[in-house]
Amino acid sequence: MHVTPPPPWPPKSGASRAVALEILRYGPLSRSEVARRLDLSQGSLTRLSAPLLESGLLVEADEQATGRVGRGSRPLDVVAASHHFIGIKLTGDRAHGVATNLRSEVAAEADSPLASRDPKSVADTLASLTRELADAVPSVTALGIGLGGLVIDSNVVVSAPFLDWANAPLGQLVEERTGLPTVVGNDLTALTEFEHWFGAGQGLDRFAIITLGAAVGYGAVIHDRIVLGPDSGVGLVGHWPLDPLGPLCPDGHRGCAQSILTMPSITRMLSQVLGYPIEYDACLDLAERGDGAARAIVDQGGHGLGRLIAAVANLTLAERVLIGGEGARLAEAAADAVQAGIRMDRDRRASPVAVVVHLADTRKWCRGAAVLAIQRYVLGMDDPTR
Repeated sequence: MHVTPPPPWPPKSGASRAVALEILRYGPLSRSEVARRLDLSQGSLTRLSAPLLESGLLVEADEQATGRVGRGSRPLDVVAASHHFIGIKLTGDRAHGVATNLRSEVAAEADSPLASRDPKSVADTLASLTRELADAVPSVTALGIGLGGLVIDSNVVVSAPFLDWANAPLGQLVEERTGLPTVVGNDLTALTEFEHWFGAGQGLDRFAIITLGAAVGYGAVIHDRIVLGPDSGVGLVGHWPLDPLGPLCPDGHRGCAQSILTMPSITRMLSQVLGYPIEYDACLDLAERGDGAARAIVDQGGHGLGRLIAAVANLTLAERVLIGGEGARLAEAAADAVQAGIRMDRDRRASPVAVVVHLADTRKWCRGAAVLAIQRYVLGMDDPTR
């Protein structure tokens, strides 16, 4: 594995760093556009960008036509391939990983089964996977790991029920084995940060993401900042009430998101009706073919999803709501019911809710984990602007 100490991100604070970050997230950008976005004079931008160009952090991209007589514009861009990062999505039985550049664009990918759920054994697997991915790129600057659970200090997994973990120092264990700066975070937080910096939420002041799978996840960005707190990773949105007559969840809540929207809840309800077990995609297939029982259960889920979307949009004024996760196909299979649920709880004078469905994409979860590592590198541990 090629491991080199990461050179410092040149602009540590102030306007220089703002210039570099703006171009990293949105570039290539013309000088006039960078100046406009950051409210800088052309002279100030020239002064700030000159050392970044000299250091090699920024480059002048290919000339672009401006529509005016004379030479075209030479936009500024970062050298995305100057640094590479590893992003790993950890599940209950596998680790999926990617190697990316500074913009979380995938250069290599691999996965590995978990031999055991013991934290040290998992750390061994992650280190082996990291070495495999690192061999595909010139060097690795940092490593990010995303998992479903509650994490503190970007290191200790306080709770991860799917791994039966409590207070596991995963970051430290992996860092000891790889020699790489390692950041561990909740996978939904990582996914939200990916969409925020480089995905479908890029450039939006306010957006939200709802994920469907074994559980229901929720993330939000407001005023260009991710919303985080000590309970991020607990899965609180799963307790949101949707149907007072709905089924009970394992915690005894009737008709909450967990009891209606998750893949296990939908398969369990239809399996009970049919008298035999059925997989999630098969449930949706039956509904789309017009099976009455499947249609009713899938539409119940779709209607609940619409109500949850409306609640999120009403409370956060989100410009866009993204639907992701393994169970995201529900939003398409029950599209009419979703819209009916939104209308039920949305004021008729309000703007339409822009809903974007992203079907299951393991790579995107991994890219989110890589973004955690990228942010650690370019922002530092406790950056107040994150």
